[in-house]
Amino acid sequence: MDAAITSIRAGKPTDRQPESRPAELDPAEFLAAAVRADQPRPARAEAEAAVKTLLAYIGENTEREGLLDTPRRVVEAFDELYQGYHQCPAEVLDRTFGETAGYDDFVLVRDIEFTSQCEHHMMPFYGKAHIAYTPVERVVGLSKLARLTDIFARRLQTQEHLTAQIAAAIDEVLKPRGVAVLIEAEHTCMSVRGVAKHGASTFTSRFTGMFRDNPAEQARFLSLVRGTR
Repeated sequence: MDAAITSIRAGKPTDRQPESRPAELDPAEFLAAAVRADQPRPARAEAEAAVKTLLAYIGENTEREGLLDTPRRVVEAFDELYQGYHQCPAEVLDRTFGETAGYDDFVLVRDIEFTSQCEHHMMPFYGKAHIAYTPVERVVGLSKLARLTDIFARRLQTQEHLTAQIAAAIDEVLKPRGVAVLIEAEHTCMSVRGVAKHGASTFTSRFTGMFRDNPAEQARFLSLVRGTR
């Protein structure tokens, strides 16, 4: 979690360590599509051949009836599951609205369901994202926060990186007074393999601006997220 931890030990002001700040992300990671138009990529036939090789590796007969179309289906599934590589996060947040009647509190969209793929094992992790930001004069359409989550989720990810990218994109494009992102998810790479702990949840958060600097705003955000569903 990115919430600040304050020492309970008494000490002189000079004994305090400098306040840490989250590492900055390269804007290329959260403002543009991940695949360039001129980037070399294998042909579709090569991708299907690679799937066939993996089927053979696990011991399957790739010529049996049930598997004849599997390489094609897997590549088509990849096109859907990883479409986020071809989408631009900045464009999703580009259109804003100014008719807010002076609204100056934060906007929270909670329970945004998502499914992503772990970059370590290429296995799904899924859960909910809760996103808040405090606008300055203009707001973005609420559905855009869900679309932004999907763009980043439909790439190979770690949950920590996904959380940081969502917060950084909103912070950079909308220039709000603060951003808060909390993600809770279950990872199949630890629920159906390895330690096989079904039902274990992982929580990650990122706070910027007023949410990072004001513990009361963090607490209010978390209280609303965890309120009665």
